[in-house]
Amino acid sequence: MELVGHIRSGIGFGLTSSIITTLGLMVGLFAGTQSRLVVIGGILTIAVADALSDAMAMHVSEESEGMHSPTEIWGATGATFLAKFFFAIIFLAPVLLLELQLAIMASISLGLLLIFGFSCWIALQQKKSWLHMAGEHLLIAVLVIALTYYIGTQIAVIFG
Repeated sequence: MELVGHIRSGIGFGLTSSIITTLGLMVGLFAGTQSRLVVIGGILTIAVADALSDAMAMHVSEESEGMHSPTEIWGATGATFLAKFFFAIIFLAPVLLLELQLAIMASISLGLLLIFGFSCWIALQQKKSWLHMAGEHLLIAVLVIALTYYIGTQIAVIFG
């Protein structure tokens, strides 16, 4: 796989992982605390810590295959970090600009729309069914959101 392919892999991984992780964290924190400050702190923490962690994991994964050049490895690493950081940080805008409950709903809508669009793009590139691919990816995202919402509400009940 050439450098462009490694960068595309890093972006694809970063986009989907970042959106699902950030939405899950936001929804769980919102359900458990109803606090704008806590949700903002969670987004910023995910944007930095998760982006660096997954970029490092991508780097080690690419290195461990023993078949990629340093340029390809660093391309995938950098693309993963930038995509994870960018696609986490974009969720700050709704939280800063809207009432918190509306911001969470807007963020979920934005995240699912981005996953849908990227899934359709992948399906078209691979000449596969966009409906099947997007449906599968959206189902996973919705399950994560529902589960983290439930966990957040239970934490609020138990510890609130």
